[in-house]
Amino acid sequence: METLIVYPDSKEQLDTIKAFMKALKISFEEAKTPYDSEFVDKILEGDKDIIAGRTKKIKPDDVWK
Repeated sequence: METLIVYPDSKEQLDTIKAFMKALKISFEEAKTPYDSEFVDKILEGDKDIIAGRTKKIKPDDVWK
C-alpha cells in the first residue's frame, strides 16, 4: 500500500475529498497541526523574506536600544 498526502486549497475541496473517500470506503485519518494557520503563514513569509534578502541586521548591542 501507499500513503497519499493531499493538500486541498479550500474547505470545499477538503469536504469533497472526504466525501469521495468515504463513498469508496477508503480509510483515512486527519492530522491537525497545533499551530494557527495565520502564524504558520507569517513564519513562511519571513523565510521568503530572508531568502530574498529583505532583512535588516541589528547589532547585538543595539537590541535593547
